[in-house]
Amino acid sequence: MEKFTNETIDITQLPKFEEVLFTKLHPAYWKIILIFVVIFILVLGIGLSVALNSVPELLPYQIQLTIGTVVIALLILFFSRLAFVKKGFAFRTHDVLFRHGVIATNTIVIPYNRIQHVALHEGIVSRFFGLAKIEIFTAGGDSSDIEIPGIEKQQAENIKQLLMGKIQKEL
Repeated sequence: MEKFTNETIDITQLPKFEEVLFTKLHPAYWKIILIFVVIFILVLGIGLSVALNSVPELLPYQIQLTIGTVVIALLILFFSRLAFVKKGFAFRTHDVLFRHGVIATNTIVIPYNRIQHVALHEGIVSRFFGLAKIEIFTAGGDSSDIEIPGIEKQQAENIKQLLMGKIQKEL
């Protein structure tokens, strides 16, 4: 019978995920983000225009509302760019990492032995740019644990095959 031990781990010797070199999203993905931001801003502008034309009491505030809408649009554009720049992914020997976040940076680390399913998705706009999204699922949830957008389709297929191979090895 084996004797039970519970030794203290020297946490200074643990590998640091902060030192991992993350792969950035494909530059064409920024164009996709821009398309959706422009659509949102157009809808916002149309809504403002309809509100100004149908509610006469708002006309004295037309300049303030327009400036406010422009400021909101610029903030959305700024934070969308910042979010795009901060996203990254990495594959190590035993796990996959995904980093995202604008104000607070979040890094998700999922060991390969926890992955149960991998999906590859192409949206209409993404397909036009030759990009895809990888979704990684672990046990106990209906939604994916990691969604890595903005990957070139061939690279996404290679990543899916890599992950499926890791899943098969773990079984």
